[in-house]
Amino acid sequence: MFGKNPKRAPEMTDGLSLAVVEIFPTLQGEGPFVGQPAVFVRLGGCNLACDFCDTEFENFSAMPLSAILETIHAYATEGRDLVVITGGEPLRQNIAPLCEALIAAGLRVQIETNGTLWRDLPEAVHVVCSPKVTQGKYHPLRPDLLARVNALKFIVSADIADYHVVGEVGQARTTIPVYVQPMDEYDPARNAANAAHALHLAQSNGYRLSTQMHKL
Repeated sequence: MFGKNPKRAPEMTDGLSLAVVEIFPTLQGEGPFVGQPAVFVRLGGCNLACDFCDTEFENFSAMPLSAILETIHAYATEGRDLVVITGGEPLRQNIAPLCEALIAAGLRVQIETNGTLWRDLPEAVHVVCSPKVTQGKYHPLRPDLLARVNALKFIVSADIADYHVVGEVGQARTTIPVYVQPMDEYDPARNAANAAHALHLAQSNGYRLSTQMHKL
């Protein structure tokens, strides 16, 4: 959390066991599926160490794919058919077998990625990419990932220069919808300024506003 987690390299495995932090029913609080009941699968480890990250993803343990699927199906219902695979960075691990099994079971699958890694995934997987600033700027997304992204989500701040604008990562030549989300800096005044800045960016540029509704 907050840039203090170790950077973990991508793993080359068969995907029949994954490092899992938790699996739980909730509402998707961000992006295209905001407000929809979902089952979250939080995977462990990340290849980045962002100083604003507020997610605990280092408290993980190995879990067989069969147990992961059993837990998801225990939570999934007719009204909760969305499975969100997040982290950490989910593409650090081989999640293809998990995605394939979930889609075969008739469930919708969304992943949330930082945009630095890619693996071949079933076409039905909905990819939400939240690009991160590295070395002081945004960098173009790798072409294989950009071709599969369904939505881009930028974290914005009124005061932090690197996060003041929406970076060009390749979206200008696409029709990928762009979401802007105010950074949570755990300070009411700064958060209010960030929310106002996100509103301004959305209205001035035709972006979509994303708030962390789950924090309600």
